Amino acid sequence: QVQLVESGGGLAQTGGSLRLSCTVSGRTLTNSAMGWYRQAPGAQRELVANIPSGGSAVYADSVKDRFTISRDNAKRTVDLHMNSLKPEDTAVYYCVVDGIYYNGRDEPVAQRFWGQGTQVTVSS
Repeated sequence: QVQLVESGGGLAQTGGSLRLSCTVSGRTLTNSAMGWYRQAPGAQRELVANIPSGGSAVYADSVKDRFTISRDNAKRTVDLHMNSLKPEDTAVYYCVVDGIYYNGRDEPVAQRFWGQGTQVTVSS
């Protein structure tokens, strides 16, 4: 299987910065896209940023020019650098990986994997 472990997050003041990190372990995935979603209380889970394998990052309009996503394929990590934080950034942030692995019959299986979530709270 595949495991995603997130770290970082916590409490920040408006205008402050935080960094989230996610480490992937387990099965080898090919053509993997890595990203972050978030879910605020009472709201739907939404995409924050995504970076495909060998492609350009995509950001939600609400975080453009404030957040930066990066990945290290050798270390199997994806980071989210969050600057100029706002109270509306308060949410549980989830790491996500979309990839392909080969099962016991050597058949490709496409699957999405989620981390357990980490709380980010921005005080006004």
